Amino acid sequence: MVQYSQSQFDATFGALADATRRGILEQLGRADASITALAERFQMTLTGMKKHIGVLEQAGLVRTEKVGRVRTCKLGRRGLEEEAAWIETHRQLWAERFDELDAVVEELKRKEKSNGSH
Repeated sequence: MVQYSQSQFDATFGALADATRRGILEQLGRADASITALAERFQMTLTGMKKHIGVLEQAGLVRTEKVGRVRTCKLGRRGLEEEAAWIETHRQLWAERFDELDAVVEELKRKEKSNGSH
């Protein structure tokens, strides 16, 4: 199995665990935005938005650029390839286990049906 950076995963999944931060990423996927514009869009204080942006920056999902007095937020350069691969590995594992469980259930149903018809 592929080895992943636990601290990077913790930062990424921690950042994505919050609905506001996921919304910020969706918004930034459409267009760059200032922290002020994001705070207005999400109806929160500037301080609250700065905290959310800080968490996203630590995870590498957002980067900011200061031009004059305006701090503009953009999607980070880091994608979610490792996290997606980790999720896919576990999704396949669960799918295999559920397939095995389905086979056991079907076998039990078949045996029950054949025992009931005697």
